[in-house]
Amino acid sequence: MGSFSPEEYRHEGNAISLLNYHFVFIPKRRKKVLLGEIAERLQQIICEVCIENRWKIVAMEIMPDHVHLFLNVKPTDNPSQIMNRIKGRASHHLRREFPELLKLPTLWTPSYFVSTAGNISTKNVIEYIAHQKD
Repeated sequence: MGSFSPEEYRHEGNAISLLNYHFVFIPKRRKKVLLGEIAERLQQIICEVCIENRWKIVAMEIMPDHVHLFLNVKPTDNPSQIMNRIKGRASHHLRREFPELLKLPTLWTPSYFVSTAGNISTKNVIEYIAHQKD
């Protein structure tokens, strides 16, 4: 995912920022459907959306029943917009490419968790996400 340092300040037009968001979102009914090829494809989709929107992925972990995503974003992007773009694109493509996901009424719950992280807690969030599969 590149050599981006999450402590780097982002220079966007007339703003200098350091906005890191930790997101957690889950499939409908917390079903353990994010496995194998589905998880791999979800990771590709998330990367594509992030590249298109110039969001920098600091850390990402896809678990069978939830996703941790730690992003550095522009000051003009708000968390609900970020989640709408990622979940919307992922749902569209995954449900089309993997018919078994059509058993769920929707792929994602409408809710999500988000928190901000500055320089001090960034390392802690990265370590937390990295140890999710332990």
